[in-house]
Amino acid sequence: MLEPISINVASLNLPALLPMAILTLGALGIICVDLAVKKLNRSFYTMISVLFILLDLGAVIGYNGPTRGFFDVLLIDGIAIIAQVIILVASAFFLPLSLSNRHFKEFEMAEFYALFLFMIVGFQFMVVSDNLILIFIGLETASLSLYTLIALHNRAKAFEAAIKYFTMGALAAGFYTLSALIFYALTGSVEISQIEWALVDRNFEPLVGVLAGTVFMIAALGFKLSLVPSHTWTPDVYEGSSAPLAGYMSVVPKIAGFIVAMRLFEMLILSGVVWLENVLYASVVITMTLANITALVQEDVKRMLAFSSISHAGFIMGAILIGTTQANVALFLYWVLFMFTNLGAFTMLWIVRHQKNLWDERYQHPFTKFSGMVKIMPITATIMGVFMFALAGMPPFSVFWGKLYLISAAVNAQFIYLAVIMAVNSAIAVYYYMKLVVYMFLKEPVSNDAAIYETNASTPLKIIVGFAAVVTISAVVLVEPLLNIITKYVTASGF
Repeated sequence: MLEPISINVASLNLPALLPMAILTLGALGIICVDLAVKKLNRSFYTMISVLFILLDLGAVIGYNGPTRGFFDVLLIDGIAIIAQVIILVASAFFLPLSLSNRHFKEFEMAEFYALFLFMIVGFQFMVVSDNLILIFIGLETASLSLYTLIALHNRAKAFEAAIKYFTMGALAAGFYTLSALIFYALTGSVEISQIEWALVDRNFEPLVGVLAGTVFMIAALGFKLSLVPSHTWTPDVYEGSSAPLAGYMSVVPKIAGFIVAMRLFEMLILSGVVWLENVLYASVVITMTLANITALVQEDVKRMLAFSSISHAGFIMGAILIGTTQANVALFLYWVLFMFTNLGAFTMLWIVRHQKNLWDERYQHPFTKFSGMVKIMPITATIMGVFMFALAGMPPFSVFWGKLYLISAAVNAQFIYLAVIMAVNSAIAVYYYMKLVVYMFLKEPVSNDAAIYETNASTPLKIIVGFAAVVTISAVVLVEPLLNIITKYVTASGF
């Protein structure tokens, strides 16, 4: 007779699930409220969603239990905590953008907010685990929610963007599944730490299997992180999405992908898969350079920012390639500073959005739209100029300090050529960011009617942009405390 299986509830460490449980309950609660009371105001859904996100943030920051939980599939180390904080802060920053002057269909629907919370839960599961199955569940939960959020914008381009993203995402999911299957077949485990020990013990036999598993994983994560050559979907999807959601996609899904890439690729390199370092090196250089060169010839500001985000992703992959503690600290510092600036830039596009394409038949934000903006909207032009200077990596603005620390990490780790390539790419990026500044400050306006630029502006949007601008400008005083906090958590994780 089989003996019953006994499970020690205390060993499950259920408090480790609390952050994700809070948002799951919040999403289900929003759906139930919508079933009971129809046509509630969007501000109600926005505030309730932000409240649950803040509760989640409190649970993440306040967690002080074991690093393992729930049958050891959860890994709540310092890396996971920092990543969750970035995800939740960016999410709380994004949601109030729904309170624009113009009413958009998706922001009136309770489903939008429920899907948004489910998406965050998916991203959280991606970063709090080294179990390939749980990472995949989190990845697909987040991805399916995001595809739907894009389509809810209810425009032809939004449907096209959602279909493209879904198709490419399905291919990436297939690659990820194949990679996980191969590593399980080789090592008998789906936990990254166990895979590392098995690979070292068996001396990479068979070598073909390790090669196949690694190549499929690079292809899968390359799509999620917009690395060349898996980047082609990015400008089209960003163009079809609403400006706030495009800004959100350039920050949050990528930090989740970076954490998975950090855990996997650094494990494989430490295990002795030396050729992976060469593949990542080539990917980093090509991604940075090709994205910057392509951004030079863009006619639309949103597409330019899309290629810009691809280039920044290349920089961050450089940190994962370097793999030192300083490089991993640089990764988080860079992304925190980039988060506020990039979301601020996309929010500016949301503010000056117009229902019709008044300036170009195809593009909603062509460079000509911003011609002479300083003469009709000086504050708007100045703030947008600050964001462009910051994204270009010019001192003393935010992204400059992230790039400086990352290049310093590359030099200290003897990646001299990589540091030089990063510096050259930063110089190339100055041209296309300054192109917008030239249009705003040195050209004659195409229209003197400031009202057509302000149809979407509202007090919440202005407050968010103002906050992003303050962080961007005052980054010089924030770098030192941020470095201390990030270093503490990264060092505690053993990375």
